[in-house]
Amino acid sequence: MAGFETLTYRADGGVAWVTLDRPEVLNAFNGAMQRELQQVWRSLRRDDDVRVVVLTGAGEKAFCTGIDRTEQIGGGGGPDAPTVGSGSTPFHFDDPGDFIGPKSNDLWKPVIAAVNGMACGGAFYMLGEVEFIIAAEHATFFDPHVTYGMAAAFEPIHMLQKMPFGEIMRLSLLGSHERMSASRAREIGLVSEVVPAAELEDAAGWAAEAIASAPPLAVEATVRAIWTGLEHSRAQALGLAYAYIGLGTDAESIRQGQATFAAGRRIDWRLR
Repeated sequence: MAGFETLTYRADGGVAWVTLDRPEVLNAFNGAMQRELQQVWRSLRRDDDVRVVVLTGAGEKAFCTGIDRTEQIGGGGGPDAPTVGSGSTPFHFDDPGDFIGPKSNDLWKPVIAAVNGMACGGAFYMLGEVEFIIAAEHATFFDPHVTYGMAAAFEPIHMLQKMPFGEIMRLSLLGSHERMSASRAREIGLVSEVVPAAELEDAAGWAAEAIASAPPLAVEATVRAIWTGLEHSRAQALGLAYAYIGLGTDAESIRQGQATFAAGRRIDWRLR
């Protein structure tokens, strides 16, 4: 994939790197980025060479600061800019999350977020739909919606699946008055690992390559099963687990795994 206006894309060794590339506006997403992210997520569904995705932002200041307000809220985007919000009535609402989230676009390959700075507001559409987050030490998380007179709804609902109720409520209600540090985000389970900024790419790359080394059918079935457990009741999810095991168990990958085990080859694991 090439020729993007707002993203950079590269793929190697089963891992694709998708970078939000509008550092001059702190990687805020405009209409073009929404369309291009949807194109990437939908295309990756059919790209068997890519097994894992790393999502990050350009520059050192921000992962993503949400919607580009100058273009899409203030009317600066012109008549061809995609609609955000409702039209003349509230019954035809266009939500950016339909375009920019991997799960909203039916991508069930693992996506790791490498958060390299500020992540706020609409960034939570994406962070709420990744498998896990690795953050640079200087990363911060906040949601300014209420500060600027807008209800925070879609974004904190996404994040409620990744952080405790009281934490996302505090983050949402305090708006621009407080930011959550990377270390606090790790304490509450939002972030799985915090590293110096210079080591962020290596940390995300290590995890992505490790996941990409496993049979993709089993990996994707695992991703889908765990999301099912998050979104359904325990009994419903366990009932569906039989289907995921059947769909995600491939005789050839089982054979390869058995051969690896029988040969005595073991993973050179690390302790986190």
